[in-house]
Amino acid sequence: MITKLDSVLLGHKKFIFHYKNVRWAWGRNETYLCFVVKRRVGPNSLSFDFGHLRNRSSCHVELLFLRHLGALCPGLWGYGGDGEGKLNYSVTWFCSWSPCADCSLRLAQFLSQTPNLRLRIFVSRLYFCDAEDSREREGLRTLKRAGVQITVMNYKDYYYCWQTFVAHRQSSFKAWADLNQNLSRKLYRILQPCKEDLRDAFKLIGL
Repeated sequence: MITKLDSVLLGHKKFIFHYKNVRWAWGRNETYLCFVVKRRVGPNSLSFDFGHLRNRSSCHVELLFLRHLGALCPGLWGYGGDGEGKLNYSVTWFCSWSPCADCSLRLAQFLSQTPNLRLRIFVSRLYFCDAEDSREREGLRTLKRAGVQITVMNYKDYYYCWQTFVAHRQSSFKAWADLNQNLSRKLYRILQPCKEDLRDAFKLIGL
């Protein structure tokens, strides 16, 4: 377990406050990121690590995670200068907010240079994605094109986080009103190719 990160378990009140998918998220100015890192160590076996992070010193949590990646994913870049010995990793994030446009671009660039790392992102709320021409919307589409699976958290995901990342003192997870508000449909529309992407696709097939 990586002890230099935030304490492994979130307080239950903090988790509910920051991950509650309310429409008007007043006071929720930080992004929390719960993560699971898995590494294949044999044909059918996986080892894993988990924990959580939040924004620190004006550094967005997504980029903060990348700073710890060497410790979380030893061997990701290989053991020698020629890249031999690279290991394959799968990382899953559960984020209170979806990434901003700049973080999405940085993540996409990083993943393009690290093909042995797969990333899945589950989000509680969508960050500045209401406007049709939002940079954040284009950032999410950039992540999708980079191979990132982006999904809105549902009850099963909140329950998993409660059991895995929260110091819940044996109390059960209780869903709040509107937990199942339909952000998934909104995210689906956002992730559809923009008009420019469609034009490029039509050119490729000769239309």
